[in-house]
Amino acid sequence: MSKEMLGALDALEQEKGVKKEIVIEALEAALVSAYKRNYGQAQNVEVEFDQKKGNIHVYAVKEVTDEVFDSRLEVSYQDALEINKAYEVGDTIRFEVTPKDFGRIAAQTAKQVIMQRVREAERSIIYNEYSQYENEIMQGIVERRDNKFIYVNLGKIEAVLSKQDQIPNEVYNAHDRIKVYVSKVENTTKGPQVFVSRTHPDLVKRLFEQEVPEIYDGTVEIVSIAREAGDRTKMAVRSTDPNVDPVGTCVGPKGQRVQLVVNELHGENMDIVKWEEDPSDYIANALNPAEVIAVQFNDGNEHTCTVIVPDYQLSLAIGKKGQNARLAAKLTGYKIDIKPESEVEFVDGDDSEDESAVVEGFEEETITPETTEETVAVAPETAEVAEDIEQPAETVVDSEEQPQE
Repeated sequence: MSKEMLGALDALEQEKGVKKEIVIEALEAALVSAYKRNYGQAQNVEVEFDQKKGNIHVYAVKEVTDEVFDSRLEVSYQDALEINKAYEVGDTIRFEVTPKDFGRIAAQTAKQVIMQRVREAERSIIYNEYSQYENEIMQGIVERRDNKFIYVNLGKIEAVLSKQDQIPNEVYNAHDRIKVYVSKVENTTKGPQVFVSRTHPDLVKRLFEQEVPEIYDGTVEIVSIAREAGDRTKMAVRSTDPNVDPVGTCVGPKGQRVQLVVNELHGENMDIVKWEEDPSDYIANALNPAEVIAVQFNDGNEHTCTVIVPDYQLSLAIGKKGQNARLAAKLTGYKIDIKPESEVEFVDGDDSEDESAVVEGFEEETITPETTEETVAVAPETAEVAEDIEQPAETVVDSEEQPQE
């Protein structure tokens, strides 16, 4: 057994990176429990593993006392002096009590301990490997599904794709290859767990980094993202190089770059707009493709504004079920009040610093943004006009979050 034990410890250290000393410490603790369990002894015992020969020794540890009350735990001072005259009251003496058949128990225990350490080492290796991919994209293969999750094979581990992280109406079949965003990696008692997403905003961001070198190297920056996964995404970009058009760079020649992202997301519409330092220009860009006449910032609330659009552009500015206005509000971080031109009179004079003034006394329709994921995305300059909704006299859309910078 000694040679087998030493060989197993060496292999474990070399192949799994588990230090021999750690395994020996765990083994000795396990053997103490095994000894007490198998031999019904309640005394203090220690187990010592000889790292040179591989032998195992069990010792009963007793305290030197003037009077012995429990022979399992104590030894008399007189008996101690017979062993070694240097002993004093209070010292401890180790007596070897290794059973003759303890080798069999030791072998079984050692096997269990080593197997446990192997599992722990493998889990640690997998966790360390996949934790590096947190907040990154990985490609996996759909393995199976149940009522709650899709399970995606990422190589050495099976990742979990929950319902809330699945794009609505997207079908996942066994053996499909999909790109997923690694949102979280946890090291649990059952081993490492990887959680992935298809709806996370940064999935689109990472996809654009893969397709647009200028984003990856920092020439073009993604400033803010608003996403309703599976339907539409707006992304605001800016360039650190005045000679580089950020929107055109992301769209690519003949729309090739953005189309690759759209294809990966199975047709999700992508709107890429230019970020502007001037909030009024930025908000106007965010409402693209609608034409904006003016943007008025309301006094007392720096993140509230009124946007004036031509009457015939009102439905376009609002978008189908309010989506265009809702995404623009998320993208910019402003509460956007959209009004048709016919409902607003423009005021000239020094008493107004705004480009437009709002006529008081008409009803407002408030659109509450739906709870959706925000993401990074790019899309052709297209827009869906809501033909089946009534034109409101005014639409107010509140942003859910501040813009990402």
